Amino acid sequence: MNKSVLISGYGSIGRRHANILSKIVKKKNITILTRQKLPNFRTIKTLEELNEIDPHYIVISNPTSDHINKVQYIEKNFKNKLILVEKPLFSKSSKIKIKNNKYFVGYHLRFNPIINFLKKKIKSKKIWNASILCGSYLPSWRSNINYSKSSSAKKNLGGGVLLDLSHELDFTQQLFGKIKIEHSKSKKLSNLKIETDDFLSVIGKTKKVPSIQITLNYFMRQPTRQIFIDGKNISLQADLIKKNIICHEGNKKKVYNFKNYSRNFDYKKLHLAILRNKHSNRLCTFAEGKQLMYLIEQIRSESKKNKTL
Repeated sequence: MNKSVLISGYGSIGRRHANILSKIVKKKNITILTRQKLPNFRTIKTLEELNEIDPHYIVISNPTSDHINKVQYIEKNFKNKLILVEKPLFSKSSKIKIKNNKYFVGYHLRFNPIINFLKKKIKSKKIWNASILCGSYLPSWRSNINYSKSSSAKKNLGGGVLLDLSHELDFTQQLFGKIKIEHSKSKKLSNLKIETDDFLSVIGKTKKVPSIQITLNYFMRQPTRQIFIDGKNISLQADLIKKNIICHEGNKKKVYNFKNYSRNFDYKKLHLAILRNKHSNRLCTFAEGKQLMYLIEQIRSESKKNKTL
């Protein structure tokens, strides 16, 4: 594919995007906006140099707090570009309007075969309860930087489990519909050397499901990413790390395995959907990204209220 690509930011996620895209559009067509010296990619150091490249596709993978500055610059200086903004869209809600370019948000788990299997499986089922758990140990996330200096650890860079692990909020809404928040609690519970909250508990409901719980944390030593769904004549336990689903339907039990896809599968499908304009119904649009930011603000508000009680 002969498309020019600009990747803004070359942290862990920027490197992942560069590695995947170099197999789709060829490495020579990729430019990285970074102050790092990279032997394998062409680099630029400032946004102003973007004008000389005029890329077809732009991936914004800077710290969350910097997303809005990049979007504002692109909107002002370019037209008819495809832009992928890493999740979440911004660090806080914004009334920014876009009209010159087409934006998507990097919720790549929408392409995950386990999520899409669950979506089809429960489509016509009466669901009573869903529980989502995602936990891992922040110091193990990135090998190239001390965790206490990472964007996850810094409030001014848009860190904290609510933003970092917002995939769970997005796919919960993909599976069950828009969430109405009933209670939330966000705190720093552990002894991690960070400024941000390392724990979040959300209780809510949707039109389809009367009871939903979401729990996220930065301190679980054994990485866990599971979805539990219970309803009339059906119980599902999905494990996104072990890549399987245990399904009890009526009196039958069946295990579905999804071992044949790698972590990069979802990212590749995401990039190809944007570049080839295929499976666009799975892409997170700018409007959906903004709606999720409103949900994040509701959770923040509810959590802040509970901290004062």
